[in-house]
Amino acid sequence: MNTPPSPSAAERAGGPSVRLGALVPLTRPGWVEAGRHLLAGLDLAVGEVNDAGGIGGRPLELVVRDTAADPEKAAAAVDELADLGVAALAGEYHSVVARAVAARADALGVPFLCSSAVLDALTEQPTEWVARLAPAQSHGWRVYADFLLGTGHRRIAVATQPSVYWASGTRILRERLAARGGSLVELDTGALTPGAVCDELVRQRATALLLLVGAPEPAVSIVESVRRDRRLAGILIGAPAGQPEFAEWSARLGDDGAAVPFLRYLPEHVGPLGTRVGTALRERLGEAPSFVAFEGYDTVTVLAELLRSEGADADRTKIAAAWPRVAVEGTRGPIRLSRAPGIGVWQWAWPPVQVVDRDPADPARFRVLHTG
Repeated sequence: MNTPPSPSAAERAGGPSVRLGALVPLTRPGWVEAGRHLLAGLDLAVGEVNDAGGIGGRPLELVVRDTAADPEKAAAAVDELADLGVAALAGEYHSVVARAVAARADALGVPFLCSSAVLDALTEQPTEWVARLAPAQSHGWRVYADFLLGTGHRRIAVATQPSVYWASGTRILRERLAARGGSLVELDTGALTPGAVCDELVRQRATALLLLVGAPEPAVSIVESVRRDRRLAGILIGAPAGQPEFAEWSARLGDDGAAVPFLRYLPEHVGPLGTRVGTALRERLGEAPSFVAFEGYDTVTVLAELLRSEGADADRTKIAAAWPRVAVEGTRGPIRLSRAPGIGVWQWAWPPVQVVDRDPADPARFRVLHTG
């Protein structure tokens, strides 16, 4: 699956295309809607680069591979893309898959700019080959914990599934809550039905339930059960991983999907670039773009600037060595990459972080509840 350069750019080009490999979840069990938004952002930026003359007069080409949320499939795609001669890799949404991509990119010596995965330990050891635009999970999820504490929640339950991502999120939340007198209890959705989750919430006297589970299921069934349980009329349902960001959430849950706070990586007010890109993305997607679409656009913006500065024929070593020299204006603010404490990859520290929800009076509208 390739995104070819536009004819006008190709006609102006003075040589073969400069290829970027794009790794995106486009089929189940991947989060398909997130993948669609990510690809829309990547593709829009590539088109704009080519309309502006490409990379040194050569068109930029996006070579897309579907990861389907499968780490092994993603690692194999890295091998294929490396053999195809891509200058760098971009994308990925799922943290566990991004870890596999990062490990393989590091082993092969291919620069990888991760768009949207947040797991702190994106690589086992520090590497020069990998960089990331999304904030580390420890940063964003601490902001979420601060939101909970600031709104008076001290007894938190999390509905969980087995995953290094969910386990990491649980640990971050527990440590942040405990430092300020809060507590956290885990509810294993593999052992508990949605109804049994409700019973445990009552027994534990929890004031908030966080969904650290996949979407649409079991997240949707849990929300429906909690909303219909009169014993839990006052409980807050939250989804720090961002499930309510996408239209599918609202389509499946309707009004029940409102007032579920989640993390979103956008500024409260975007500048002229973000406004223009947001309008273009809305036209492509037929709906409001998620923060993931902006992450995709910013990814190509960074890589295109690296390729321009290092030259269209620069080898991969030179491209990776240029991470610390990145200085570009992204849709969500100025982007620079650095070595953040405890993070083994080059990192934008930090993108804007919001806690938002869908307005119960108008679920198509988002309310900003907290920024960090």
